Amino acid sequence: MASLIQIVRCLDKYLRIREIEDWPNALNGLQIENSDRVTKIGAAVDVSTRVLMEGAKRDVDLLLLHHGLLWSGLQPVTGALYRQLKLALENDIALYSAHLPLDIHPKVGNNAQLATTIGLRSTAPFFKEKGQFIGLKARASLPREKLIRKLRRALAGPVKTFNFGPKKTHTIGIITGGAGSEIHRIAGEKIDTFITGEAPHWAAVAAEELGINLLLGGHYATETFGVKALAAHLSKRFKISWTFIDCPTGL
Repeated sequence: MASLIQIVRCLDKYLRIREIEDWPNALNGLQIENSDRVTKIGAAVDVSTRVLMEGAKRDVDLLLLHHGLLWSGLQPVTGALYRQLKLALENDIALYSAHLPLDIHPKVGNNAQLATTIGLRSTAPFFKEKGQFIGLKARASLPREKLIRKLRRALAGPVKTFNFGPKKTHTIGIITGGAGSEIHRIAGEKIDTFITGEAPHWAAVAAEELGINLLLGGHYATETFGVKALAAHLSKRFKISWTFIDCPTGL
């Protein structure tokens, strides 16, 4: 049986938790400890009452998250937060969260995993934020429609497309999650086809003005890759089973 402390030390080092700057409420790393035993890992994009209840039902005692417990910042322990804490503590479920450290990891990261899944090779980091590159780009000459089909298969769902760039791609950029509002900066980095999760309304207008393909795969869908890959990595290293708790938001 693996120790929680051992696993947390491994995760902190593997993901470079202490080195990567993030938004304060991400609170990367261990958010709730348990009785220091881990027999089954759960992976989920977001923490919620539903995720914790399902985790308890599946006998999960370590939950790996991309969006952790305290995204709303300092708040009283009432209502939903009280309910979530109660579920975690009563069911001995530890919570470990990794936001930017998981997005940008070169092997198990959301960007790297999505790029590999749609067949992009020789990717390079791009788009600096919080002191590090948070996206990947690749030179790839692909028919736009073929890329969209690959993306739909990878995400197992719909992709909103704003086809204002070249019909054959030259440089593809990926930032999973909600980076659509950065479209002007993206275009400034000579990206002609940009893949992200979601965007504000005005970004569709900007895509046309900038002459860029904007492909939106969903915030949730583009960020399922990292927690799954991380759980699989830990499962192999510590010989522990894992399960993915799928609670899509529709966004």
